[in-house]
Amino acid sequence: MKVALDTNVLAYAEGINGTKQREAALAIIRKLPQEVCVIPIQVLGELFNVLVKKAGKSRSEARDALLSWRDAFSVVPTSPEILLAAADLASDHQLGIWDAVILSATAHAGCRLLLSQDLQDGFTWAGVTVVDPFASQPHPLLRALLE
Repeated sequence: MKVALDTNVLAYAEGINGTKQREAALAIIRKLPQEVCVIPIQVLGELFNVLVKKAGKSRSEARDALLSWRDAFSVVPTSPEILLAAADLASDHQLGIWDAVILSATAHAGCRLLLSQDLQDGFTWAGVTVVDPFASQPHPLLRALLE
């Protein structure tokens, strides 16, 4: 089973919301088998902005962080097909286009889960379920991967 990581999970792992969130995000990421995790390219773009605008990192530091995540996990590019599916998803479900691009890329990569605290926990589309990795009761599929 494949899993995609959303921007907030990576941002927390970078220390954006303090030490407690950083440790929680890193604990989850470390327990997931590296070969099952993917990162939609949109996530890396959003992470760059978060690191520069919210964390006050230099653009060079933000670039280095992106390269580290890219080296650690497979990256899913955004193709025209992914973008068109995202536009349909955004229209049909009232999602923001960039969230829809992330979800569409996740589905295109064959993932079952998208780990995100920003999207609606439990929302399922095209075989992908959005799961809050920080929920007090982890989704059964995520729990199985982490054990």
